[in-house]
Amino acid sequence: MQDLRITPVRIDADRAAGTVRLEWADGHHSQFDTQRLRWLCPCAYCRGEAGMPGWLDSNPSLTADQTRLVDVAMVGTYAIQPTWGDGHATGFYTFLHLRDLCPCDECTRAREQHATDGSHSHGGVR
Repeated sequence: MQDLRITPVRIDADRAAGTVRLEWADGHHSQFDTQRLRWLCPCAYCRGEAGMPGWLDSNPSLTADQTRLVDVAMVGTYAIQPTWGDGHATGFYTFLHLRDLCPCDECTRAREQHATDGSHSHGGVR
């Protein structure tokens, strides 16, 4: 059975506005600005691997090109792959990862509540 919570029915990359908006099959919407999305890059270069820190762990100042969205490609039925203005394109952002980190007020509150008391309510917490 397909998990409607992590199944997008629409993905809109608005390059001019610098946003990526996902509409999920359960009716929820997530909108990420490109600055936040770049900071969430899950690739080995940005996040690190084999116990070594990634580039983003050094808390760099991101340039305009590093947060300028050039393209977004689908990766199978489970992720998107942004291409950034600096040429970086190795991050596969899974739909589970994006939903779990949804920046909307409702999901943010749910994550905070979960961190406080361990409850499992709606939002980006699994």
